Amino acid sequence: MKKPTVYLETTIAGYLAGRRSRDIVVLAHQELTHIWWENHSSRFRLYTSEIVLQEAQMGDIDAAARRMSYLAGIPLIAVNEKVRELAVLYMTELGFPKKALIDALHLAISVHSAMDYLLTWNCTHLANEIFQRRLVKTNNSLSHHTPLIVTPENLIQEEGRGIEC
Repeated sequence: MKKPTVYLETTIAGYLAGRRSRDIVVLAHQELTHIWWENHSSRFRLYTSEIVLQEAQMGDIDAAARRMSYLAGIPLIAVNEKVRELAVLYMTELGFPKKALIDALHLAISVHSAMDYLLTWNCTHLANEIFQRRLVKTNNSLSHHTPLIVTPENLIQEEGRGIEC
């Protein structure tokens, strides 16, 4: 049986590599991400993209190196013209603000490559029920597969564990 596919969005590497937060919600997300990475990620085929690598390399050099160490060896999904066109369509159809183009690209990459899951802690534009409903409607009209957009908590599958976005 084939393992389900997961597109790792940038927040996953960020939570794995980040220093322990003093914010209790962020700290919980960090802990859940580590639990998923260490105990559950092997159940999936992981993918990422050049967009994620570019984002992960930004900011503090030491933090960027830690993020990149988690992403090392994960196969990259190419960003082609069809992905870019789909991202532009999502910007309009999903009502994303202009600053969310990268989020639309993550969606387009995961949709175009028919991922089973898009894994993220971005609850503003990605793991957001309002945008997900719009995404399903848009993708249905285009006959595109819609991946499940989830947080590590969703993939841990341990009853009563974790904190919601």
